[in-house]
Amino acid sequence: MDSMLEWSRAAWRRHLPNVPDINAFVRELGDGTVHGLAHATAIASPDKVAVRLGDEVITHGELDSLAGRHAASLGISPGDRVLLAAPVSLSWLGAYLGILRAGGIAVLANPAYTQAELEGIVKAAAPALVLREISRPDAEQQPWNEHAAPDSVALLAFTSGTTGKPKGVPLTHRNLLISIRAAMAAWRWKRYDRLVHALPLFHQHGLGGLHATLIAGSSLHLLPRFDPEELLRAAEKATVLFAVPTMYQRLEGKPAGDRLRLCVSGSAPLSRTVARHAEEVLGRAPLVRYGTTESGLDTSQVISDPPADTVGIPLPGVELRLGEDGEIQLRGPQVAAAFVESDGWFRTGDIGHLDEATGHLVIDGRTKEMIITSGMKVYPREVEVALEAHPDVAEAAVAGLANERWGEQVTAWVVMRPGAPFDAGRLIQHASTLLAPYKRPKEIKRMES
Repeated sequence: MDSMLEWSRAAWRRHLPNVPDINAFVRELGDGTVHGLAHATAIASPDKVAVRLGDEVITHGELDSLAGRHAASLGISPGDRVLLAAPVSLSWLGAYLGILRAGGIAVLANPAYTQAELEGIVKAAAPALVLREISRPDAEQQPWNEHAAPDSVALLAFTSGTTGKPKGVPLTHRNLLISIRAAMAAWRWKRYDRLVHALPLFHQHGLGGLHATLIAGSSLHLLPRFDPEELLRAAEKATVLFAVPTMYQRLEGKPAGDRLRLCVSGSAPLSRTVARHAEEVLGRAPLVRYGTTESGLDTSQVISDPPADTVGIPLPGVELRLGEDGEIQLRGPQVAAAFVESDGWFRTGDIGHLDEATGHLVIDGRTKEMIITSGMKVYPREVEVALEAHPDVAEAAVAGLANERWGEQVTAWVVMRPGAPFDAGRLIQHASTLLAPYKRPKEIKRMES
């Protein structure tokens, strides 16, 4: 385990080679509050565009003023929870910051949730206020007054628990700030950067992009929905792109400009095929990062490294070790305290190993997804990666099906690339060159994309 901690700290130096005292640097990243840093940006750059949403734009100064009016009109007290389940809009941005500015706790939900799904969140969160529609507030902005502290809970993020019921994760301002600011430092984020994404703000991936924009004083072009052509057009004027693998997979053509310096992929595994496709379209391969709702951003590929089939190495401040069966365990100030066990570590439920060639982390799957076949353990993601290495396979999914002979049979489903023929025997033969016999799929089925 000591060697893993040494590896983690060496990783910090890979990300930030010019920072002499990384521990002190990380501690300072947690100073302040999300809305407080956004307010400081508004004072420094009031006329700079903060967010473009469709045909609407709002400057940092205007957004700060809007947040102040929302804070005055909400009628909440510090510590109150407010469920924000409205469609994204500039008013949504003001309401979110207004909740934080009033000392409240934001509970973000998908506006497409059914009434039954929303009731589950309401039951779990017990909010003082539910906002399903947001209009511009009539209240006058009050003088700036800080109602929260770095260790105040800022966000109650919901994720599916093992029972399928929503699980609330209380994240403090310190958790959120250290998580995104460590990544910003590793990714060399500057105030001149312009981010584009079509990710939902009720999800940590999209929300992190908003936080980075407000903290750095940069700009965000937010697309209300994903459209491949619109995203590519927006990317012409962007320096940073956030997307998930399915979005990268659907991009076609090339952006007219060459300003993009960084493309980030997360929230799901990025196959080698999709990474190559994204590089062909965008001119650079996506940088892959890994994180969880409970622990924020945890690992990232090094910005100066060539592309690799890994999720990189621990971000500054993150300590990582592999427990029994390769379970990824995390420790650091970005982890929600409620999920830290008595030994000081958060157990993610994700399985991983270190790549021999690069020393970087590779995600193999979830502990719950592990296949036991003939008494041997098989991680589905390892088999999926092997199948996706075939040039004709666009995507693969692997699971264990009940079988009298093996206990569980390794079974795969594949989506073929356009025009490619499907031949299960040929794919099994391909897998046999990369996998031990017990890991190879016994059956491969075709799925349409």
